[in-house]
Amino acid sequence: MAEKRIRVLLVDDHQVVRRGLRTFLEVQEDIEVVGEAGDGAEGVTAAEELRPDVVLMDVKMPGTDGIEALRRLRELENPARVLIVTSFTEQRTVVPALRAGASGYVYKDIDPDALAGAIRSVHAGHVLLQPEVAGVLLSQDDSGHGGGTGRGSTLTEREREVLGLIADGRSNREIARALVLSEKTVKTHVSNILMKLDLADRTQAALWAVRHGLTS
Repeated sequence: MAEKRIRVLLVDDHQVVRRGLRTFLEVQEDIEVVGEAGDGAEGVTAAEELRPDVVLMDVKMPGTDGIEALRRLRELENPARVLIVTSFTEQRTVVPALRAGASGYVYKDIDPDALAGAIRSVHAGHVLLQPEVAGVLLSQDDSGHGGGTGRGSTLTEREREVLGLIADGRSNREIARALVLSEKTVKTHVSNILMKLDLADRTQAALWAVRHGLTS
């Protein structure tokens, strides 16, 4: 293929799950499974060695769990985007995983084709927030995290438009097309948004926008 394939690392403590994911993903022409790991610590090591584009990460694993692994990857400034794939839907796992830097959150019963689409989506820079996950976030009393409404008042109208599109899962390229801007200008707006709201990344920006009603 002319385009580079998406390099994926599988992190799950169940070998049968990893095998099933690998079997399906290996038939995708644009996706390549570059490695596997059985827990979060192994996953962090593998991510540093293999430099995948996307990590499929379980949350509940013995030893180092997925949330701690996410935190370590952020500390290491590893560029891989992490897609949480889990059977757990409790609030105590959804919110910490997203705050720790996950780019999306899907369940293990997801349709295989939908999973491949999710991998492509987070690789393209989108943030995947399923409706029920957004509902959990909106139910949070979270005024002390990631900037409050007061900080939002420092955003320009254009920055609020960009932030709303980030929350809708748009990549910089798609935002540029929607607002008739250059990608460079969009990147500048994104940087300003993160700085003004004291946020670390696009995922946190999307969560902030959901909480403060900037989604379409």
